[in-house]
Amino acid sequence: MVSSFFFFSSHNNQLEPENDTRISEFLLLGFSVDPELQPVLFGLFLSMHLITVLGNLLIILATVSDSHLHTPMYFFLSNLSFVDICFVSTTVPQMLVNVQSQSKVISYAGCITQMYFFVLFTGLDSFLLTVMAYDRFVAICHPLQYAVTMNPRLCGLLILVSWIMSVLNSLLQSLMVLPLSFCAELEVPHFFCELNQIIRLACSDTFLIDMVMYFSAILLGGGSLGGILYSYSKIVSSVRAISSAQGKYKAFSTCASHLSVVSLFYCTILGVYLSSAATHSSHSSTTASVMYTVVTPMLNPFIYSLRNKDIKRALKQFFRGRR
Repeated sequence: MVSSFFFFSSHNNQLEPENDTRISEFLLLGFSVDPELQPVLFGLFLSMHLITVLGNLLIILATVSDSHLHTPMYFFLSNLSFVDICFVSTTVPQMLVNVQSQSKVISYAGCITQMYFFVLFTGLDSFLLTVMAYDRFVAICHPLQYAVTMNPRLCGLLILVSWIMSVLNSLLQSLMVLPLSFCAELEVPHFFCELNQIIRLACSDTFLIDMVMYFSAILLGGGSLGGILYSYSKIVSSVRAISSAQGKYKAFSTCASHLSVVSLFYCTILGVYLSSAATHSSHSSTTASVMYTVVTPMLNPFIYSLRNKDIKRALKQFFRGRR
């Protein structure tokens, strides 16, 4: 996103005299070097991480414990919550360790691993949002066929395909980074190992991986967004055909939470790229990327639970049963 799953930025690979193909570590510059701000950053990101993990974990517990929520919509939601926990846990813990230890170092292996999982879970987020849009499309446009169409086998297959495509995409792009040689300057102007930022540090030719990133953005990222837009275009047409205002409201309310999450996810990513392209500032890009890497996964449970009576009921029953 700042991961390569959606976009990439071209850069000029000027070869420098000094380069070292046997590097052992990178330096994550993070947000600020001001010692007084470090406790504030640590407390802020620790709080957001804990809220994200707890909130998404509650969504999973609610959907698993209540048999009324054993439906395709909540099955996909629980998978999205699991991915969001993994997504935020890929970047924030390392940043917290660096802030606490007052060190900016991350090992080469750790950096490549973090980069792999970040691209993986970003892709999964996108695919799951697309699958959830398809689920709402079938529920609203073909309600009589919903139970037959969205059967357990298809739901499991959609999740499996999402994982396979995300793993292959992430594996391909991560493996293409391994042969790169890096210049003497190994400072990453980010709080995690973001793929595009790592490639900018390379001294060797990156044309091939740039092309892979480009086609990945068009094929996977653009395809996912296109699928969501197509589903909602059909949903809007079906809702407009409903005669009663109450029926329109009921149909729309089943999509409101998902549409909010989709808007938040894609708008923040587009905002990061547009702002970084306009300002060419690594610091502003790093700050803006917090929106989709940390804030969006944190807000998702609130968006899905605040107006969802089923989730609220399931959570109440879960905690009552624990007493």
